[in-house]
This record gives sequence, C-alpha cells and structure tokens, in this order.
Amino acid sequence: MNEATKTGGGNMLTIMIALIPALLWGCMPIVITKIGGTTRQQTMGITMGALLFALIALGFTAPSFSVGTLVIGFLTGCFWAVGQLFQLQSFKLIGVSKAMPISTGMQLVGTTLCGVILFHEWSETMQVVLGFTALALLIIGIFLTSYAEKKEDGADQLSKGLFVLAISSLGYISYVVIIQGFHINGWDAILPQAVGMVIGALLMTQKGVEKRFTGKTAWLMLPGFIWAAGNAAMLYANRLVGVATGFSLSQLGVVISTLGGIILLGEKKTKKEISFVIFGVILVVAGGIMIGITKQ
Repeated sequence: MNEATKTGGGNMLTIMIALIPALLWGCMPIVITKIGGTTRQQTMGITMGALLFALIALGFTAPSFSVGTLVIGFLTGCFWAVGQLFQLQSFKLIGVSKAMPISTGMQLVGTTLCGVILFHEWSETMQVVLGFTALALLIIGIFLTSYAEKKEDGADQLSKGLFVLAISSLGYISYVVIIQGFHINGWDAILPQAVGMVIGALLMTQKGVEKRFTGKTAWLMLPGFIWAAGNAAMLYANRLVGVATGFSLSQLGVVISTLGGIILLGEKKTKKEISFVIFGVILVVAGGIMIGITKQ
C-alpha cells in the first residue's frame, strides 16, 4: 500500500469519525418518539441518561475542575435542559420532520449572530459575504420546512410549535455561547453540565399529574446516552478535523431526523410539502456548512 493510499484511507476514517455526532443526534429524536412517554418523562429520562454517560466517561478522562468550570458547566447544563424540554414539546405539536430543521436553523442563526456580535468572529470581507449568505440560506430553509399546503390545517399548532422552538433555541444557544464566552474546555464541563441538566429537568417538570419516573423514563435514558455519546464524539472529532469542519459535519444529522420522521414515524405530508421539506433541509445543511467555512 503506497503512502497516498494510506493518507486517503486515514482521511476517510477521520471523516467517518467526524460524522458520528450527526448520525447519533439525527437518530435521537426518532428514538425518543418511538419510545414515547410524556414530555416530563422524556426530559427526565434524557437528562439522566446524559448524567450516566458523564459518570462513565469520568473513569476514562482526567477533567480539570475549577470553580468556573463547575459553575458555568452547571449553568449551561440547566440552559440545555430548557432547550431539550421545549424541543420535545415541539415534536408533539408539529412532528419531528418539521421541528428538527426549524430547530437546527434557529440555533445556527442564533449562535452565528452571537459569534459575530459578541466575539467578532467575522473580521474579513469574505467571511461577512459567506456568513450573511449562509444566514439567508438558513432563513429560507426554515421557511420552506414550515410550509403547509393547506394553511387552515394545523395553523394554530404550527404557531405554537414555532413559539416553543424559539424558547428551545434560546436555551440551546445560551448553552453554546456561554461555554464559548468563558473558554471552558468541553471535556472538563461534561460532568457539571450533566448535573445541571438533571437539576434543571427536575425543577421544570415539577408540575404535572403523570408520574415522572416510570419504566418508560428508564428506557428514555437511552436517547440521553446517545446525545452524550454524540457530544463526546464531536469533542474528539474536533481534534481530528478542527472545530469548523466538525461543526459543519454535525449539522448533517438534521437530514436523518427529518427523513426519519417522514419514513419511520409516518408523519403525514403531501407530495408538495415533502418537496419543500427536503429542499429546506438542503438549504439548512448548506447554510450550516458555509457557517463552518467562515470560522476557518
């Protein structure tokens, strides 16, 4: 085997590793919906699964805990729990195939604008051109994926879903931006974040008539474990391909969750709506990749 072949094989393996977060995060909403349960049970199960993964990972990593890491990690974990709970609500309102591309697009727009305004990430003309083109693609993609052929059908549900997703995105964006702003190492933050997720979930799911902890809650730890494994895979992949490329590739998960919602979960759409959703997803992914390029 010549050197070029070895290099090509190594690059292919690296890309495959970098695609693991997209695969895991794309499957997560489908697994959650298949298991079922109430939003309260889902939120508790997922966060408990993330905590279990963090405790296991503790035995294989050597995190450096400081007061800042513990406090910021815990706080961002609480914000993540907010994002997760409201995203789960959106699945029940408008379905996975519609909620995920909108959620992904909102998060990309929000984190990008925060990066530009707070961290001055776009300092060159080409970055500005690419960046605003990417934002335009994301906004158009969000609009297309939320298209309903019959406006009168489910209009209220869509409005509620968009409102819930806006709150969810604020939680997720805060989770990302605060960690970035305080320059917290991702590996060091895994455990305090997981603790924050569980505490945040406990506080937000206090009210309700159904039980939070059932056999179904235990099964719902699986998607939490899947999310945490994807997060760890992304941290590892970023070392191999860089943050920009790793971030871009992770956005491909929206393709899996969107098509999975239609094919595996049987979410009903007209042919025209499916066409709009697919085209919208393509634009969201393209926008995500372009945002990754602007960070290089």
